[in-house]
Amino acid sequence: MTTLNVLIPRQPVPALDVPLLGGGRFDRAVSPALTFDLIVFYRGLHCPLCAKYLTELERLHDDFIQRGVRPVAISSDNAERAAAMAQKVNARKLPFGHDLPLAVARAWGLTISTSRGKTSIGIDEPALFSEPGLFLVRPDGTLYWGSTQTMPFARPHFDEILGALDFVAKNDYPARGEYLGPV
Repeated sequence: MTTLNVLIPRQPVPALDVPLLGGGRFDRAVSPALTFDLIVFYRGLHCPLCAKYLTELERLHDDFIQRGVRPVAISSDNAERAAAMAQKVNARKLPFGHDLPLAVARAWGLTISTSRGKTSIGIDEPALFSEPGLFLVRPDGTLYWGSTQTMPFARPHFDEILGALDFVAKNDYPARGEYLGPV
């Protein structure tokens, strides 16, 4: 049985280096954001809920940038499927990473699903793909906040994350969930 990795706040996150649409790479370790990298792992082109979610992130992209937060959307889709998703969400600013190795997805604590064929929008699911996750990573490479899901439903709302970022900045609020001692 494979065990699932759980990321711990205030601890280093796994390496993450994927190609970006339009060229270049998202390598979290090479040029971190001023305040946080906002890494949004999505299921892929086949997921209509992902398209809705990423449309909202595209809309709020500049609000994150103004707070020193660099958003990126990443999936295990190939470049062609990632480009189709970027087009579907009318992405003009939001960078899209693709070809995420599933071993890296698992290292980030994402769960992996198997294909069930065509989705409700008539697009085939890949044979294997990761379920959603959202992470805020500090410039030093440590986890500030993370959320993973086993289903495409009920994801963290970006407007609430923006409000939380304002609270964090105003109150120097620490990452929580870091305790690893006996319970």
